[in-house]
Amino acid sequence: MTYTFPGRWIGAGTMILGPLLLLAGTLLRWPFHFFFPQQLVAVAEHPALMTAAHTAVLAGTVLLAPAVIGLANAIGRTRPVLAAWGASLVLVGLFERTFHAGIDQAAHGLVHHQGAPLATALVGASYQDLHLFSFLSFTIMLGWPVLAFAAYRSGALGPARAFALATTCLLPLGVLKGTEITSVIAIVGLCAAFIPTGIRQALNGPRPTRKSVLLTLATAPLLGALAYTSTFG
Repeated sequence: MTYTFPGRWIGAGTMILGPLLLLAGTLLRWPFHFFFPQQLVAVAEHPALMTAAHTAVLAGTVLLAPAVIGLANAIGRTRPVLAAWGASLVLVGLFERTFHAGIDQAAHGLVHHQGAPLATALVGASYQDLHLFSFLSFTIMLGWPVLAFAAYRSGALGPARAFALATTCLLPLGVLKGTEITSVIAIVGLCAAFIPTGIRQALNGPRPTRKSVLLTLATAPLLGALAYTSTFG
């Protein structure tokens, strides 16, 4: 049997969990204005809520990468060129969103240690600074429609789910962005496209063997210990 990453279970799990985490984080930020000065004030006044929102969005963004690769594998069976272009554009866009999340994290830390006014001044002064991803922002918006078109043309997604996937391009991009109505539309579209697909993928095949389940359960505590140890580095 030929294996292609991420495989059935990782692909299905990330298709389900990634959009749900993004939706949770997006809704948690709903009460606050989307631009960075108000976002930083919210971090100062509601640190636990904003930390949860930021963490959920970041985790969901990272989990989308294997989900997209899994979809690209399905597309590539009949439309390899479209699969390569769509997945490549979306993955670069996801890398950029992760880069933005790192800047967000640094700004949040500055709020906690130095206060919102200083953090706002520093972010405002450096907001237009050029970096590698300044030239690749188009991938965030272009990638999802290309991937959706590829999924439709290949038959991996039907027209309704392909259109829903394409609406993901409406998600605002940039540093310290909050939630707008387009954010909710984009993530709901992503959920409508990926979650049913992930559920179908999980159910379409044999159940996991007892050995694989036991191995997963035995590995989980080790991964937890490694995750805790990583915080010391």
